[in-house]
Amino acid sequence: MILASRKIWLYWAAGMAWFYLLLWPLMGIGADGTVAFADSLTVWAYVAAASAALLALHQMHARGAFTAVTTPLAQAVSGAKAGMDKVPPAVWWSLALCIAAALPFASGRYVQDVAINVLIYICLGLGLNVVIGLCGLLDLGYIAFYGVGAYTYALCSIHYALPFWLALPVAAALAAVAGCIIGYPTLRMRGDYLAIVTLGFGEIVRLILNNWMALTNGPNGILGIQPPTVWWPDFEGSFGFELLQMKKLTALYFVILGLTIVTTIAVHRLNFSRIGRAWEAIREDETAAELMGVNTFRLKLLAYATGAVFGGLAGAFFSARMRFVSPESFTFIESAMVLAMVVLGGMGSIPGVMLGALALVALPEVFREFELYRMLAFGGAMTVMMLFRPKGLWPAKRFGARSEEMD
Repeated sequence: MILASRKIWLYWAAGMAWFYLLLWPLMGIGADGTVAFADSLTVWAYVAAASAALLALHQMHARGAFTAVTTPLAQAVSGAKAGMDKVPPAVWWSLALCIAAALPFASGRYVQDVAINVLIYICLGLGLNVVIGLCGLLDLGYIAFYGVGAYTYALCSIHYALPFWLALPVAAALAAVAGCIIGYPTLRMRGDYLAIVTLGFGEIVRLILNNWMALTNGPNGILGIQPPTVWWPDFEGSFGFELLQMKKLTALYFVILGLTIVTTIAVHRLNFSRIGRAWEAIREDETAAELMGVNTFRLKLLAYATGAVFGGLAGAFFSARMRFVSPESFTFIESAMVLAMVVLGGMGSIPGVMLGALALVALPEVFREFELYRMLAFGGAMTVMMLFRPKGLWPAKRFGARSEEMD
């Protein structure tokens, strides 16, 4: 026990030394080249003291020092969880929907803007969850479908004056075609090779958007995209209805909320359908699924196309909301962000993806006032989260158990 404790503290010392090596260049080197140690040492001391206290408490808990407190607390938590499990899921979803519907009326413009970003990433995360969480295909170029949907609506709006609601299925269809084109050559690949090829295809799409001047206007982007429109009663005129542009954030919020609800229901139904079961079989063991009669080629291609549809819908709304689109919005870092949401929330879990999007989009906004420190704290929090909950914030439930898990 003593040797184990010494080993843990040695690891802690090495980790804190490495942390200072990262912190000092961030805070100790000024823009004019001056070098200072006081600020970085102060922040490092606070972090070291807090982490040492937490480590000491963890060791005391491992030795049973807090059993008198933790045992009743664990019983209370398990009882509360059992009580919550008895409540039908429809009640929780209805409560979440009521809160989401009331949010724009109880918040300001800034909160609405952040909420719209969260809902966009939820749509993207749920689409990528079909490819990665359900079918087990590692896709690092998913943001390409987001860009295809955005540019499809932008071009339809600028050149053909097509309304948002009519262009939405067009954007979804072209994104699905792009998913098939990208997915077809990669279906024979697995693991790292699949990740590298999908990353390459994502960059190819971005370069096409950046260099095809005649169609996409290249790096200058497309400006003047029309926002969503809706027919609204005209109480002052004589024609009965008038066409209003949904420029206000509240109206745009309800548009993306509707798209998110449709995406959530679609992914849920797919998850519990025969296709969803086949995707899970491919994810667990592709060879065994093929031997059992599952057409793995077609189903993997369908997974790419289905995930691309939701990415295309989110992209169309993005261009309608921003009224401007350019290739800089569809870089690899966006794909990595969506992938982190799926992994952090829990692969294959719809509530997990929602929590992951909320954590990666909303929480950095909460810590915006910390400026340079917030991304450092954000990265540390993600690392700790993956160490203590590797399956995600809300892991997907598997019905039944494997034979090796029963041993």
